Amino acid sequence: MTIAPLKPRCAGCGISLQSDDQKKPGYVPASSLDKEEAVCQRCFRIKNYNESSSITVNQDEFLKLLGGIASTNSLVVHIVDLFDFQGSLISGLQRFVGNNPVLLVVNKIDLLPPVTNWNRLRNWVQKQAREEGLKVVDVVLCSARRNIGFDRVVEALNGYRQGRDVYVVGATNVGKSTLINRLISDYSDLKRELTVSRYPGTTLDAVHIPLDDGKSIIDTPGIVYAWRMSEIVARQDLAALLPDKPLKPMTYQLNARQTLFIGALARFDFVEGERQSFTVNVSTGLSIHRTKLERADELYTQHRGEMLSPPRAEDLNDFPEWTRHRLKIAPNSNQDIFISGLGWIQANGKTGALVDIHAPKGIKVMLRDSIL
Repeated sequence: MTIAPLKPRCAGCGISLQSDDQKKPGYVPASSLDKEEAVCQRCFRIKNYNESSSITVNQDEFLKLLGGIASTNSLVVHIVDLFDFQGSLISGLQRFVGNNPVLLVVNKIDLLPPVTNWNRLRNWVQKQAREEGLKVVDVVLCSARRNIGFDRVVEALNGYRQGRDVYVVGATNVGKSTLINRLISDYSDLKRELTVSRYPGTTLDAVHIPLDDGKSIIDTPGIVYAWRMSEIVARQDLAALLPDKPLKPMTYQLNARQTLFIGALARFDFVEGERQSFTVNVSTGLSIHRTKLERADELYTQHRGEMLSPPRAEDLNDFPEWTRHRLKIAPNSNQDIFISGLGWIQANGKTGALVDIHAPKGIKVMLRDSIL
């Protein structure tokens, strides 16, 4: 019996390489197909020219790959984005991973103020994970980009791995590849790096990184959640939407019947309640405009795509229509209004409030315990 040779895989995103069709994933010129540590054309252009790509892999393939973890004996590292916690958490992860232990790594803590009470934040994460049905053996807070808390990530892996493979899972754009590149330098002799970019879905297939003890770190493709704002904005607007520096909370003293626009991405209406303050936590790349509720519809119609942007005027036709979410904030409840992929608005008043959130159809909007 003849055994077919293994197909070479891209060292950046893990996809099988091919030289037949430039429009399909894994394309590489035939002359480069047999090179050691070859990268596909897509990864090459992302890394060297910061270009995006419309090539994606079917979501069913993502779930099939995730479902195979249950039959292994592995440590599962679930990376979530602190800025978009409820939007990036895989709440149904337990049914995919079986009895394998789950280590929850919370990335991008550098976006919060330096005076943050980290013990309180860790307790907040544990409580939110439990409420979402996720059982974890531990929670580690870190920033892969800023090299904050990475020693604790390595320590946790050493403690919980116990000679097993490590599967790294998460939603798109939570920093998986950035974190794994750090792990490669600590755990492996490999010279290569995974492809890292702002664009969702950079990893296209499972990437196996051999460890010195014969086991592997397996980077899985990001789960695409349509309820996140980062999945629906134009690619050129991701830089404005996704913060890469500490947030600068903006606090507004509002009377009832006042409105805040966050670009043309969302609208916050303070419908009823005593005068109180609301603190907006979004990327500094976004503009916030205040107006009276009675003028909000007119302002949106006249200025969306221009003064109110992103999205820009040329992208409005492809942007979903807004849906209204009515939320009641109870007195003395200390809550955030969370808009997945966009950020959150902290309600600071103690007397309660009735608010409306207008956001693109399908985007997750919810009340949660305040993160800060």
